[in-house]
Amino acid sequence: MAVAPALLDWLLDSDPALRWQVERDLAGAAPEVWQESRSRVGREGFGARLLALQDPDGQWAGGAYFPAGHDFASEEPGQPWTATTWSLNALREWGLDAAALSGTAELLDANSRWEYDNLPYWGGEVDCCINAYTLANGAWLGADVSGLARWFVEHRLPDGGWNCEWVEGSSRSSFHSTINSLKGLLYYEQAGLAGGELASARRAGEEYLLERRLLYRRSTGEQVAHWASRFVYPFRWFYSVLNATDYFRSAALFDGATPDPRLSDAIETVRAARGPDGRWIQERRHPGDVWFEVDVPAGEPSKWLTFYGTRVLEWWDGAQRGPAT
Repeated sequence: MAVAPALLDWLLDSDPALRWQVERDLAGAAPEVWQESRSRVGREGFGARLLALQDPDGQWAGGAYFPAGHDFASEEPGQPWTATTWSLNALREWGLDAAALSGTAELLDANSRWEYDNLPYWGGEVDCCINAYTLANGAWLGADVSGLARWFVEHRLPDGGWNCEWVEGSSRSSFHSTINSLKGLLYYEQAGLAGGELASARRAGEEYLLERRLLYRRSTGEQVAHWASRFVYPFRWFYSVLNATDYFRSAALFDGATPDPRLSDAIETVRAARGPDGRWIQERRHPGDVWFEVDVPAGEPSKWLTFYGTRVLEWWDGAQRGPAT
């Protein structure tokens, strides 16, 4: 079913960071149309604002994952989302041309160190999610992150996925850690940088989530937790079935595969959250400092969530209908 014209118009009336994706994935616009919108990401709106906040040494907020001078003992809720890694994630996900950050990879190599053990930026550290972001951002900016690619093969757990708490002794994978790891690995493959061993690790991680139908504990069949069906943009490091089904859409398109039937429960959870007007509601905001807001407050219809939810359902429903005759 085509997207309703009124809903499409609402989505198109957006910052270039979102508009070009709506044009490409929902409106069926010609490449020259959505590419022109994408080229504006670095010149106006969210992308231009965030680019202007980059420090002369290549970082944002003076730090790799946390701002310089961050008080790790603070009792403030949440975490800051302003440092280098989160800023790069946003710009990459918004579709900024890497050329707009020419020289940044070299500056970060020279100037940025992880808060964990003062390790060099492009070498990563011990956290799966952080390393996944760094893998994708490095592939985007042209840094050599091949060592991090091997790290994911070496640190996959026996049940197929990943857990950021492995360094504390955890031997069971995490939904949060696994979806973030998978997104980093897929981006690296999409950049044409991965070999067969990494692709095999990615598919094993996908199987970890698919065996649990993206929602349930394998041991009991109960829903893993309330956060699995809570939809918030930006996704940050948090797992949700919307975040996960959008990943599986991207992976299936990259692999030339049909949707896995085990996604059906997750898809129906996404569908059930859609309002009668075709929109999804921002359910909360992840607490913590931001440079500026890029979506609506909790309780209001979110263009970003509506884009992701509509894109997932269009992909799934289109595959169920089969090719047009």
